[in-house]
Amino acid sequence: MSFHGDSEVLLTPAEVASLFRVDPKTVTRWAKAGKLSSIRTLGGHRRYKESEVRALLGAASEAAEAEAAANAAAAENTDDTKR
Repeated sequence: MSFHGDSEVLLTPAEVASLFRVDPKTVTRWAKAGKLSSIRTLGGHRRYKESEVRALLGAASEAAEAEAAANAAAAENTDDTKR
């Protein structure tokens, strides 16, 4: 979905939710909490800038990778102490 007169691609709450694999209501809560900015259409519906969503998605995946690495290291340390 794109906005007329602007080159920025705008996503619906359902599209953002599918990228993060969450419910669309969660996306709305993120917007209300200030984690994600939204644009209101003339009809009052929320739309989200694709570039901002992709940046948040990238940050979330980096955080998940870092957490997984930390958990793996902790598990390895636990295995070493059991020996």
